[in-house]
Amino acid sequence: MATLYRLLTGEDDSAFCHKVSAALAQGWILHGAPTYAADPTSGVMRCAQAVTKDIDAEYGPDMKLGQQ
Repeated sequence: MATLYRLLTGEDDSAFCHKVSAALAQGWILHGAPTYAADPTSGVMRCAQAVTKDIDAEYGPDMKLGQQ
């Protein structure tokens, strides 16, 4: 059994919310609070949310985490 970790990132918009919602629907669990930062180059807010998921397999660095 392994615990997988992903850091989802994107602009603070509905697409980011859908990305996090899709991960939750696939069994990923929120890990901590979201983080926000201003991107002075593009003038937008960027956000990040960590998620984790326990799987019944051995971890390998060649895994496609988004497909787990």
